[in-house]
Amino acid sequence: MPPKLRPISGMETIRVLERLGYIQVRQRGSHVVLKKQLPSGRAIGCVVPLHQELATGTLRSILRQAEVTPEEFIKNL
Repeated sequence: MPPKLRPISGMETIRVLERLGYIQVRQRGSHVVLKKQLPSGRAIGCVVPLHQELATGTLRSILRQAEVTPEEFIKNL
């Protein structure tokens, strides 16, 4: 069974993704774009809204974009 993701803020999500090697590229309004350069040369990115609380479905979507497993995310919380 997959680990239980709890609702967390957009800023907390960005902090965890930065620990995983992502850097903030730009921000437009309340949305922050983060990117990570992989050793293969491929870049992956994701968009995180700066909401007080992200719904678990939104968080799962962000993790899918960022190619981060929920286990890896929770471990770096």
